[in-house]
Amino acid sequence: MTLIKTHIGRRAFIRNTSLAGGGLVLGFSFLNSCKQGQAETMAVRDMPKEWFEINGYLKIGENGLVTIMSPNPEIGQNVKTSMPMIVADELEVDWNDVIVEQAPLNTNLYSWQVAGGSRSISSSWQNLRMAGATARHMLKEAAAKAWQVPVDEIEAKSGVLSHEASGKSAGYGEMASAASLEEVPEEVELKDRSEFSIIGSSRKNVDGKKIVTGQPLFGIDVQREGMLIATLAHPPAFGMQLKSLDAEAAKKMPGIRDVFQIKLFDEDFKRSAFHHTAFNSVVAVVGESTWEVMQAKKALNIEWEKAPSTSVEMSMFGNDMKVNYPAGLESTSSHRQQMEELNSKKGRVVRKDGNPEAAFKNAAKIIERSYTCPFLAHNTMEPMNFFAHVTEDHAELLGPTQTPEWMEPAIAELLGLPLENIDINMTRQGGGFGRRLYGHFMIEAAAISQKAKAPVKLVYSREDDMSQGTYRPSYYATYRAALDADNNLTALHVKTGGIPESPLFANRFPAGALDNYLAEDWTIESNITTGAFRAPRSNFIAGAEQSFLDEVAEAAGKDPIDFRLELLKKAQDDPVGENNDYDPARYAGVLELVREKSGWNTSQDMHRGVSAYFCHNSYVAQVLDIAMENDKPVVQKVTTAIDCGIVVNPDAAKNLAEGGVVDGIGHAMYSAITFKDGAPEQTNFDKYRLIRHSEAPREIETYFVDNGIDPTGLGEPPFPPVMGALANALYKATGRRHYHQPFITDKPPIVG
Repeated sequence: MTLIKTHIGRRAFIRNTSLAGGGLVLGFSFLNSCKQGQAETMAVRDMPKEWFEINGYLKIGENGLVTIMSPNPEIGQNVKTSMPMIVADELEVDWNDVIVEQAPLNTNLYSWQVAGGSRSISSSWQNLRMAGATARHMLKEAAAKAWQVPVDEIEAKSGVLSHEASGKSAGYGEMASAASLEEVPEEVELKDRSEFSIIGSSRKNVDGKKIVTGQPLFGIDVQREGMLIATLAHPPAFGMQLKSLDAEAAKKMPGIRDVFQIKLFDEDFKRSAFHHTAFNSVVAVVGESTWEVMQAKKALNIEWEKAPSTSVEMSMFGNDMKVNYPAGLESTSSHRQQMEELNSKKGRVVRKDGNPEAAFKNAAKIIERSYTCPFLAHNTMEPMNFFAHVTEDHAELLGPTQTPEWMEPAIAELLGLPLENIDINMTRQGGGFGRRLYGHFMIEAAAISQKAKAPVKLVYSREDDMSQGTYRPSYYATYRAALDADNNLTALHVKTGGIPESPLFANRFPAGALDNYLAEDWTIESNITTGAFRAPRSNFIAGAEQSFLDEVAEAAGKDPIDFRLELLKKAQDDPVGENNDYDPARYAGVLELVREKSGWNTSQDMHRGVSAYFCHNSYVAQVLDIAMENDKPVVQKVTTAIDCGIVVNPDAAKNLAEGGVVDGIGHAMYSAITFKDGAPEQTNFDKYRLIRHSEAPREIETYFVDNGIDPTGLGEPPFPPVMGALANALYKATGRRHYHQPFITDKPPIVG
């Protein structure tokens, strides 16, 4: 075992030790994101009658059940199963006896209540282990005192304390009260990795049966006594605003209680960057059922007008910034023209190594290619919704959100209530992908409830969800490579930008692997609201980069995996620059593993593409195989190699990897949001194309590098690189190199 001090815990991690219904309650602080679903009992035994709740805690009841309170929401990444496994392993208890409860928002108790960034397990790994190990130690101390034997003779196993010499034994529950009186130790022993018995073994999702049988877990399932239903009418195009409202006809329709305008914030209010919306003033329709309010919305007589340009003060993680929303009705055609024009000019130099200008001037061959991708809608299975009940002195909110803490100040400002009078609870979420980082819909629900003087559940239609914004930005990138007379890569230049942000990661591979390297970027302001999308920015730049590297490898006459490994060897043995943010050895490791597992060097009937990428502190390499069937490319197999450190639950990890693969192929191949005069041209699935079951890979194999390091991110890393592997395989299968997503509408000429 590894001895670890708990002095950090005594001040920050361990907050309190106290009795709760005769049981042990051991508090600890989640300093970073960890995401859980709503409270569910996983054990077959009855719950203890009373629990004492503190900031992020482990508690043991008299019957031996163990509970962890999680401050962060479950968005489908299976941490409600994986996190109890970590505690159970260190505690030495059957993991089925550990349950997880969803904490309400309480920033006085919980320091970080955000779900995002693939940080759930990595940020809570040490805290969860320490909590389990500390509780185990205190239980052993209690048993040693009760039996008058040395503590090092006490064994803790499967929820039972035993002393071999005396033959005495007791369940954890029997010792919980006595253990709660023990001092929290200055240091505890954590298991060596070789001692793990639960971590690293597969466990099924504890909510799986409830999900597939339709039991109420999600925000859209919420039902309350006297609850009304609300929906919204917002401007039909970005760059427009409400001018006038005639709601008389709608108010007379069956089941309608009221129709009114709401305003979400004052223009001078400094908002969180995750509290943004293109439409500050919207029209709420409140009634008795979803069908009735949505029918009444169609009867509204609303006049819209063009909105002026605005400038909004925002704050992101304590950094103030100004966001400009220009006036006008934007279109995809003009966006493309703007991007091409800006990309032809000198950009903002973000990184420069060596003398790339001279390398290009002296090059025997220059390869230049440009790549684009459109806006994308998140299209979570569960459309945006939230429940709110606002009274004169209190507000209760309940629903699916990734950022409850960051929305609370805006709700308090809007309602004129102190923060301590606002309670936000989180349900399980039917998809997030970054969309639910932006919580304007919960602010809308609060505003409607306050005006309606009733509990209200706001429900978006699919058309509402797809047409009001927070899209994945649209990006554009140009790559240039210089090769000498011997086809050696001597320089690389990337210039990239987007609407409204740049996707550039200037210090990622292949930076650091080339003597001459130049990275530039630019941005274009827009009134179309955008935000984080699964693996932000990486979800475009990885595919563009990996497609380009394949083309350069071909021009150099080298195997694409060998070509990448040569660059990574340079980055490891003789790195350029000091700000490279990747580990070339781990990067090379996933490429070598995927080469082995895919049988890359063996004869194949398939057309193969490869890619590799680093993001969220993890490394992923993928080989994608395509077969031509009836003159159409069909993805037969994707082999994935991942280095994300210790894998807590292999079943869940494979599910995340497989989901990322399918999601990435679908978005690269089919999906797009386009605009005409400020209005999205796709507002439902009849026009917005998602991957279908028949188009998913027929086989996905996932392998993990076994290196024993602490866990890193996994929810997002498998998503970006598969787009490059797909493009490279399509080239081998069809002779066409794709540069513009979605590939289904991109018809480049056959190469050669």
